[in-house]
Amino acid sequence: MRKIRKGDDVIVRSGKDKGKRGTVLRVVDDEHVIVENVNLVKKHQKPNPQRGEPGGIISKEMPLHISNIGLYNPVKGGADRVGFKFLEDGRKVRVFKSNGEVVDV
Repeated sequence: MRKIRKGDDVIVRSGKDKGKRGTVLRVVDDEHVIVENVNLVKKHQKPNPQRGEPGGIISKEMPLHISNIGLYNPVKGGADRVGFKFLEDGRKVRVFKSNGEVVDV
């Protein structure tokens, strides 16, 4: 079970986009994720008439290391660390370290 998953609301802890919030669009591998509207770069793209793609300069999100982001805790109002806990019915869930509140329902 991963601490950060697709669809989670995260906040950037360090780097050029420090303080920005976004949603995880994709988990690239165990250590990298792509966050919506964070770590944008300009890419020069050739046109591809077979796919109907125009050429030009496009903006796209690049992967961030998982250590540079934190799960957003709405109660705390910032990034928080994540741990795991087993519920009474045997399910394993993610919890915030600061207040013990369950992330998954």
